[in-house]
Order: sequence, then C-alpha cells, then structure tokens
Amino acid sequence: MRAARCLAGALLLTAGCGLSSGSPMVDDVSPGSIGRGEPLKGARLTVTSKSFTENLILGAMIGIAFQAAGADVLDRTGIQGSIGSREAVRTGDADAMYEYTGTAWITYLGNSRPIADPRRQWQAVRDADAANGLTWLPPSRLDNTYALAMNQANHRGYRTRTLSEVAALARSDPGAVTLCVEGEFADRADGLRGMEKAYGMDVPASRVTQMDTGIIYTQAAKGSCTYGEVYTTDGRITSMRLVVMDDDKDFFPNYNAAPVVNSGALRKWPAIAGLLDPITKKLDNTVARELNAEVDVDGKDPHQVALEWMKDQGFVK
Repeated sequence: MRAARCLAGALLLTAGCGLSSGSPMVDDVSPGSIGRGEPLKGARLTVTSKSFTENLILGAMIGIAFQAAGADVLDRTGIQGSIGSREAVRTGDADAMYEYTGTAWITYLGNSRPIADPRRQWQAVRDADAANGLTWLPPSRLDNTYALAMNQANHRGYRTRTLSEVAALARSDPGAVTLCVEGEFADRADGLRGMEKAYGMDVPASRVTQMDTGIIYTQAAKGSCTYGEVYTTDGRITSMRLVVMDDDKDFFPNYNAAPVVNSGALRKWPAIAGLLDPITKKLDNTVARELNAEVDVDGKDPHQVALEWMKDQGFVK
C-alpha cells in the first residue's frame, strides 16, 4: 500500500532506503503452537520491514517466530520507503518480510491495472516474482488499502455506507461532500482520480484539501471534512470511531499482506513456510487495527505489541 518514497535510490541500498547494521533479536521465547522441535536451530536469519507501524509489527512477528524455532535472528526492520526492504530480501541481505500484493504488482512489477480478485492478485505476484528470487507464501486477509471514512455525526446526517452512495450525494448535494486527502492520493491513478472516474463522482478541486496523513484522521473526526482518505487497517479508525465507506465496485487495489522470503533461504530452511502460515492466517483488518492502535494511539513499542500478541495467540511462550 505504501508507495515507494525512495525510487531514485532503489539501487543504492545504503543511501536513504537501505539497511542499517541491525541488531540481534533477544526475545526470551520458546515454542508454543509453532516452532516445536526447533526446526531452525543453527540458522542465522535476518528479518526486515518498512518503517510504518503495521509493517514494523509484522516484521517483528517473523523474527519472534524464527527465534522460537531456534534461529539466531538479526533485526533490520524499519527501512524507509518500499524499495529498500524488498531489495534486501531479493539480494539475500535479508531473508524475510511481510509485503503487500498490490504494492508488488503495481510499484515493483510495473503493472497499471490491479487484479480485482485478491487470490488471483496474489497468484500473479507470486508467479512473476519467482524469477526475481522471491517466494510469496500464502496471503492474509489483512488488506491495507485505501478508503474514505467519516465521523459518526456526518454518518448520521448523510447515511452513506458505500462509495456509490458518496457519489450519489456529490451529485444531489454537491456542497455536502468535502474531502481531506494526501497529496499522493490526489494524484494517483489508483487514488482520487481513478476513484472519481470509476464511481462517476465529480468533487470540485475547491472541495478537496490535501494534507499529511495523520492530520486527515483528526480533521475527519472533527468533521472539518465530510470524508477523509484512510488506510483500512489504521488503528485510528477504531479509536476515533470513524465509519469506513465500502468500496462496492472493488476499485481500489488489493493490498493483502503476505510473507515474502528469499527463495534461497527457503530452500535451505523449508520449515519457514510452516512457521509463518498459522500467523498469517490469523491476520485480518480487525487484528491489524487493534495492534496498530496500541502503537499509534497508546504509544507502545511495535516489537512489544507483536510479542504480546504472539504470546496471547499461543504461538510462542
């Protein structure tokens, strides 16, 4: 979902988008429902992630699972932008991360049209990336895509639940629809321009305000704009009691999170797939919103949030 911010430095992993030196993960964990028999004993594996909250949590989950299975784990999570973490796994500087199907299909593999069916989208990415030395393990239901959301008061007033209904409102009562969006969303073909075309929605530029991501949530919660652009797994949706509009025409790309593993590392340590699959199956938007809120709203450390969840689920002890 998070588009690459460091495209110009994609080939220079040490310049802005690349790996830092990393540090060992030293969680005091043992096998729970995963990792029994320590199938990764003797392995030295590196995990990575992007720098935003959700991906930091997901990267920590991988590292915790590897530790429980007996591996020594180097933590190189938190790489700025999208390209650096992917390149690290592709080149073998890191072994695994959670990536998003839509990001790979559009940003990395250069396709302009997303695939509407989430399973087929994952399969297409999996097949294309095999030639790049990357193995995509089965995806989660966690779909971190775009959406529009409104506060409770506006929802009671306008009663919209879908983007088709937002488009109808914009036609019947143009003054009712104001949008707060990121600059990137405003310019993307899979963002505002494409959404308006797909839904027959015409919101004048004078009623669209561009702002930073975090401000959008607070402005939508205050009602300063009727609808704010949000990410569907953001914890602030729940904490601010925002109502998310259903993308009833399936316009926005699927951004399902899935483990991506360096193919060479997976051949050497095939138990990785079985370790991560139960975790991935538990991940959905509700879980992601709850975990993200613990960091973004409650101020907890992403790694600690991941560890507590892994223990609560019985994956590790």
